[in-house]
Order: sequence, then structure tokens, then C-alpha cells
Amino acid sequence: MSSTSSTPDPSLPSGPGGDVPMAASPLTRAVLEIDQYAATLGWDQPARLFALVDTGKLRAQEPGLADQLGLDESTQAGSLTPIEQDEIQAGTPLDKFLGTIAWPDAVTGCALTVERLMLPPSAEGTVPNGMSEKQLAKWVAAHPERQEVRMTVAVLRDGARETAVRLREKDSPTEVLTGPDLVPGLAEALAATFED
Repeated sequence: MSSTSSTPDPSLPSGPGGDVPMAASPLTRAVLEIDQYAATLGWDQPARLFALVDTGKLRAQEPGLADQLGLDESTQAGSLTPIEQDEIQAGTPLDKFLGTIAWPDAVTGCALTVERLMLPPSAEGTVPNGMSEKQLAKWVAAHPERQEVRMTVAVLRDGARETAVRLREKDSPTEVLTGPDLVPGLAEALAATFED
């Protein structure tokens, strides 16, 4: 397995900036920072993968990179810095792509932001049986109650998880739902990238 190369993005928010609550855990803050960054890019974007590194270790081991990312001594202790990875090849299934990832030891966790169409729970009971994945995707895309969402899912090596979900129709930092188990399948797939 090969690791994607780190390509830092200086425009990615780092540290406790923006609307991220100070009381949130470092993982929650990192997920919300990535969500805010994705929001600045607009909708209809490809999936994006991020390595999560311990900010203190990054400052100590890579001071030049830390300076480039705007990380200084005022950055909160124990925080995580997201570093965007190479772009995911268009048309590559996510599960296939994630199966090629192997992270170096310096990476504490990873996160993925992806856009999807979802149905509200009230509409899930109307899904026809026996449809292929392609047919189901087409059916959901045509459903009048479909909702476009951006999901940012993060996992740490120690098993911690966090997710931020933003609806396109309520595209506001104050309308982001967070929780550890909102997209369990994707969290499992990300956690598998840390398995030997």
C-alpha cells in the first residue's frame, strides 16, 4: 500500500479560528475547520482527503511547514492540524481509493469530506426493493425529498470519531450537525486505512 503525499494547503484554517467552539474536542475542532474550509470552496466539489497531525509535534518536527500553515505558540495545545492530500482521481470509487491508503506513523488521524444525496428518514421506507446501487442512486437523485449534504468524517488511530454534516439548503456554519456516529460506514472505511 502506498501513502498519498502530503501537500499542505496554507488556506486551510488551522488552530482555534473562525466559529469553532473552544470547548470542543481537538477532533471536533478539526472536523469543523475542514467543514469551514470546504464551505469556502462552494458546492459540487470532489471528495477531499486530509491527514490529521498533532500540531505540537508538527511545530517541533517541521517548523517551516508550521510557519507556512500559520501555526505558532498560540495554537492550542493538543490541537490537530488538517493537511490536505493529493486530489482523489475523478471517477475512482471511494472504497477502492481508501483501500490504497497507508499512513505514516506521524499521522494521528485522517478525514474525508464528500458530497452526497440523502433522503430524510421519512422517505427511506419508500425505497423500492431489489435495485442495484446504480439504480438506487438514480432513484434517490430523482426523489422530490432528496437533500444534498456535505459530510466531513474524521477518525483517529485510537478509534475516536467525529462527523460534521451540512445541508446545502441550510448552508451556514451555525447549521452544521456534529456527532461521532452520523456516517458510521464511512468512518469504518477511514479507520481501516490505519490497520496493518
